Amino acid sequence: MDDVVIIGAGPVGLMLACELSLTGARPVVLDKRAEPGQTPKANGLGGQIIDLLEHRGLLERLSADSPFCGIPPGFPFGSVPLRFSAVGDIPLRMLMIAQPRLERLLRERAAELGVSIRWGHELASLTQDESGVSAQGAGFSLRAHYAVGCDGGGSRVRERMGIGFPGTTDEEELWIGHFTADAETGVFDHPRLAGLEPGWNRTPAGRILAASLQPGVHIVGVREKHRHPAGPVTIAGFRAAVHRVLGDDLPLGEPIWLSRTSAQARLADHYRTGRVFLAGDAAHLFPAGGSALNVGMMDAVNLGWKLSATLVGRGPEHLLGTYESERRPAAERALLQTRAQAALDRLGQEEGEALRTLLTEVFAYEQPLRHMAALLHGSDLPYGTAAHPLAGRLLPGLRLTTDAGERRLAASMRRGRPVLLDLGCEARLGDDAHSWIDVVRARCDDAPADALLVRPDGIVAWAGSDGLATAAEEWFAPRAHP
Repeated sequence: MDDVVIIGAGPVGLMLACELSLTGARPVVLDKRAEPGQTPKANGLGGQIIDLLEHRGLLERLSADSPFCGIPPGFPFGSVPLRFSAVGDIPLRMLMIAQPRLERLLRERAAELGVSIRWGHELASLTQDESGVSAQGAGFSLRAHYAVGCDGGGSRVRERMGIGFPGTTDEEELWIGHFTADAETGVFDHPRLAGLEPGWNRTPAGRILAASLQPGVHIVGVREKHRHPAGPVTIAGFRAAVHRVLGDDLPLGEPIWLSRTSAQARLADHYRTGRVFLAGDAAHLFPAGGSALNVGMMDAVNLGWKLSATLVGRGPEHLLGTYESERRPAAERALLQTRAQAALDRLGQEEGEALRTLLTEVFAYEQPLRHMAALLHGSDLPYGTAAHPLAGRLLPGLRLTTDAGERRLAASMRRGRPVLLDLGCEARLGDDAHSWIDVVRARCDDAPADALLVRPDGIVAWAGSDGLATAAEEWFAPRAHP
């Protein structure tokens, strides 16, 4: 019997599999595709997941050969520019990485941890009882303690569990394509062709995107209210969409990847039913802003340690319930800001220009700009309520001095275990706790508290000098096996 069956081998499912395996759980990943995909659905990561990848020692691997990893100088919030270079130190970091490469590197990490990924395994049925879940499809039948649907917006897991997915579908249709660029055909060799500038350009018939995220490849997008029946996307259809919106042709070059979709804003009615959970796009869809991978992979990290703790009998009865109580508000917050981005981008004519001009003026001030950075980072909404301002928030990047020399606390999070950081108060745990909580005793010039108890997902569970035993019991109390 497997510990967890994960449906979907995208970034969220792979991240969850790595988190589970890191702490000794036995996940198996099923994917209906015959082999890994090469579709560049996303081109980067941003937000708190960058900090968590650093905690796991994965950021250096993922950022190798990346054209950018760090604090972005700016960000297009809808069509309103956020100029972060004006304020300097903000929590938001971004990493440019195409989704196929991200998935490949996560698969490599999963293989190092012994994860089994089974391609060509399309889920047909998923049932559960008091002792576990059963997943079945053509040629396979699996039994596991828990199941997690990481199978995207059309999630079969969500469908089989009867979980509602209310929301809206944008009236506009989005065409997006990646094309080879060279001196003869590259859009960016003619940046003002037909009045185009890099980024989204408005026309009376819609909007045109011209962008480039890596040498030799440019991205062209078209937004229009013209609707098409379902079917394959062709280069002829793409060129026709460009002409309808622009009133002219563009030198697109050879297509690498073409897609047509309509943005959706949706949130699952709940994230859990019994032993079955949802994560990533299966639980939420955002209409704009590049938040999907940040929120989805953070779902995986949050759920991973809680499932692992429950499987080994180290977690209170309420622990699995905190997955939804913590992550659903995070998705609601992301849905709020991405809906605002979509509205800003969609609103046209004089009203739209007036709103965008006014917000550009507002976001030029430091405090609104910092607020927007925290919003995009995902750190403006802490988990729960607590007396100490650090509790419920992601661990700050502290520089420590230990007997072995200087180190960053992130280096102590590699194993995916809880960490007690003692900064001079001689915090004490019971003898049993030392087998499952790592203790780091250090000095810190800018210590935010006498001691910190940090969950495996990097969230501060407790900070201060009193109440450590109570906090440890709240999050890591022994319990019966599932």
